[in-house]
Amino acid sequence: MCIKVCPENSLICFSEAFGLSDSVKAFLDPAITKNDLMHGVSFASAASGYDELTANISNVLSISKQLEYFRHYKVQLRNLVGAKESKRIIHNALVFLSMGTNDFIQNYYVEPTRSKQYNIEQYLNYLISCMRTAIKTMHSLGARKVVVIGVPPFGCMPLVRTFRGAIKCDIEVNKVAFSFNLKIQRELKTLQAHESCLRSIYLDVYTVLLDAVQNPKKYGFTESLNGCCGSGTYEYAGTCKNLSTCPDRTKFVWWDAVHPSEKMYKFIADSALEVIRNFMF
Repeated sequence: MCIKVCPENSLICFSEAFGLSDSVKAFLDPAITKNDLMHGVSFASAASGYDELTANISNVLSISKQLEYFRHYKVQLRNLVGAKESKRIIHNALVFLSMGTNDFIQNYYVEPTRSKQYNIEQYLNYLISCMRTAIKTMHSLGARKVVVIGVPPFGCMPLVRTFRGAIKCDIEVNKVAFSFNLKIQRELKTLQAHESCLRSIYLDVYTVLLDAVQNPKKYGFTESLNGCCGSGTYEYAGTCKNLSTCPDRTKFVWWDAVHPSEKMYKFIADSALEVIRNFMF
């Protein structure tokens, strides 16, 4: 079973890799079935983050709201299979937590609020404290296997490069992403040492994505700086609607100015698959 508490796109290939359906059903989907509830649900909200302000900026579900739906899910599952079985299911579930990028590219680097409150090191520590609170909450709700996906080298995102005027990856921004990932790993070790029966694992997406951007031919790509959608420099998500796209998206590392292509997501999933298998068993 897989419970998602993360932005939507990044877990689709993981679910495919584990032989699940093409995407894990959203908990709020009116068409969700009892079978879905037993085999994996998503509380994800695109453009959310560890920072509550990030969700408020984009008017999406904050992580605290997503965890509130986790509580509702527990009640529904218990009503469906009974207290003992629902506890077993949640204890054995993989809880995926994938956030952080939007805290930087839609919040800290764009909106003035947090950048006036914190320097970058302080903000990294603030986000880690938010992650710590979320994981402790998940643990209190019965989660015992938590998978935290690190942030990508967002200094390589076409959107970030465009607005920072970087010809290639922005080294300074990538250093922030790298530092954040190191802090995530340290915090997970601390939590695992102090929280009873908690097992946690960090999934590295930074390394493989950076390698693909710097060595595209190695992965079968011909374009690693710009996205497939529109101009490939600033359009992403809904702004790509009705725009022209590249003739062959399998040749692009980036689908749009923020999100990797499907082919790149599969490389990311493959790089993490063995790690997850070892973690599960």
